Amino acid sequence: MRKIISRKQPAIPVVGASRESRAAESEVDQIRRSISQTVKGMEVFDSHAVSEFLSFRQQREVDRYDEVWEGVYIVPPLAQNPHQDLVTSLSVVFFNIVHVEGRGRVQAGANVSDRKANWVYNYRCPDVVVALTEGHAIDCGTHWMGGPDFLVEIESPEDQIIRKIPFYSKVQVRELLIVHGTTRHLQLYRHDGQQLVAVEPYDFKGSRWLTSKVLPLAFRRKLVRKHPLTEIQRTDDVPGNWTV
Repeated sequence: MRKIISRKQPAIPVVGASRESRAAESEVDQIRRSISQTVKGMEVFDSHAVSEFLSFRQQREVDRYDEVWEGVYIVPPLAQNPHQDLVTSLSVVFFNIVHVEGRGRVQAGANVSDRKANWVYNYRCPDVVVALTEGHAIDCGTHWMGGPDFLVEIESPEDQIIRKIPFYSKVQVRELLIVHGTTRHLQLYRHDGQQLVAVEPYDFKGSRWLTSKVLPLAFRRKLVRKHPLTEIQRTDDVPGNWTV
């Protein structure tokens, strides 16, 4: 619906307006509400409106997980507490295996770009980042240039994580684990030299696991009292099993 509103003479409520007028206003409000509930995405070509929108998010500090894809500003769904709990739990497990054992670094969220200068033109913010000591990702202070060795993305119903895979392939992320935050279904992708490709479950200790070649870990979905969780098992000679 296209609405033309005069900027010079803003509409002013008139006391004693007719029932027809009030009904028309109510109908417009209903249409606006319907549009708000129906729209799943938005493209804004007005530079002034874009600036106002960015300032609004930045001033309220709700832009922490926003991304820019080749100059296009991306607003992901707001992370809720279960999402953050899972990110923290996975980060703790990885920290003990990677950082404590001297393999590299673990971060609960970081900027990943394909360039050093003007990196804000094209970057992603995965939920968990693992950069091994012998990896090729370069720490630029504000961001990682090039793909870290292992990434985790926690998927929400409205996420577009699948659209991020080509970028992660381009910067040569070695492995990407996608965990659905609600169902806990798992997908593991591994770089084959050309792109990230899905990894099939592997028989390990009598069960089917998604087994990493980057970390000494295997992952699978597990039901605990009918509640889906993520089980993590060490695959080397060191004991270690976690359910998060």
